[in-house]
Amino acid sequence: MATQKTPSRRSRPATAAPSSSARIDPAEHARRREAVLKALGGAVGLVFAGDAVGEEPYRPHPDFEYLTGIDDEGGAVLLLDPRHPVPSRRAMLFLRPLDPELERWVGMREPIGGPLKTRYGIPTIMRKGALARELSLSAQRSRRLACLHPPAHHDAPISPDLDVLRRVAERVVGCSITDATDVLPKMRASKSPAEVELIRRAGEATKVGFLEAMRAIRPGASEFDVESALDRGYRAAGSRRHAYRPIVGTGLNATVLHYHANSATIQAGDLVLIDSGAELGGYASDVTRTYPADGVFTPRQREVYEVVLRALDAGIKACVPGKRLSDMDAAARKVINDAGFGEYFIHGAGHHLGLQVHDASPDEPLRPGAVVTVEPGIYIPQERLGIRVEDDVEVTRTRPRNLTASIPKTVAEIESIMRRG
Repeated sequence: MATQKTPSRRSRPATAAPSSSARIDPAEHARRREAVLKALGGAVGLVFAGDAVGEEPYRPHPDFEYLTGIDDEGGAVLLLDPRHPVPSRRAMLFLRPLDPELERWVGMREPIGGPLKTRYGIPTIMRKGALARELSLSAQRSRRLACLHPPAHHDAPISPDLDVLRRVAERVVGCSITDATDVLPKMRASKSPAEVELIRRAGEATKVGFLEAMRAIRPGASEFDVESALDRGYRAAGSRRHAYRPIVGTGLNATVLHYHANSATIQAGDLVLIDSGAELGGYASDVTRTYPADGVFTPRQREVYEVVLRALDAGIKACVPGKRLSDMDAAARKVINDAGFGEYFIHGAGHHLGLQVHDASPDEPLRPGAVVTVEPGIYIPQERLGIRVEDDVEVTRTRPRNLTASIPKTVAEIESIMRRG
């Protein structure tokens, strides 16, 4: 048995200069709105931010955030009217009324005026009481309405824009509703340089958290100790929150894909699987690494781990324009199948990444600017062996760019770092 590591591995926190304020420039949001206005072809569309619920951290609908950059105005609505005779009213923002008594409890809001319009980059902002009138006038001009929100399943409430547009169409003679639900997913699937940079910076913050987590891993520590170390690292690097609920699974727990208890004690000889990512400026990173509790892989662990690394490399090489996520999956899966572990790879090999961890994913080939995860894994419960390694990859015109390549993942890197503590 390997010598047990001492708690000194946890006494030297990873350090990094906190990231400066990270935001997409309002001018870029304005260009996005212009692109949607053009794609609507004269039809009128609505995008809802969604309501804040209770005291849970608020996050707007990603389509609304993508078009406005606004993440603190629950209940807001964006009206898009390409044929409005006044250009400054082709994109109108409607906000909830001010409520001074409520705001004493939850935070003060800014009145509508020049500073707010400048900050948002939207020249026409009104209170929601004016939405019905403006939407009715837009519908009467256009006689065409467009549904932009993703369609709902049959057993869920219909999308908020379709709900409103149906009622408008009942009241405006000759008004029709067209399907524009593919417009925003196609736009969001190809990231701008500014978006890619935020995802890359989120990955750098994730690196700080993972290095901190590596120092916390030792037999006798708990999965929660490791999760706490991740959190410290992310905050030290300027990230205010996790992009999603972290997974820290040791031993058999590492074979459970969506394990979230993060409460077990790490045993000697275990592997510890960490699936986590920092968020920066609204954009997510999504990384998985698998580490040996004792700082050194056993021969069997190393054998399986190297197969997963080869599968990761094959998947990354397939992230090129014109290929689909299914092609990437096939490339990674072939490596695992050929190594005899096919039955133990039980999930898809990746997904789009952006404002959401599982971001908008239109059914079309990858384009330059797409950012996807590549995450092959092998899970053998009867051996208490679960290994996954995941990186975030930008599709470019030339070759794939691994945005999280600097987070250690080779056997030599991992063992060297964990030996040093």
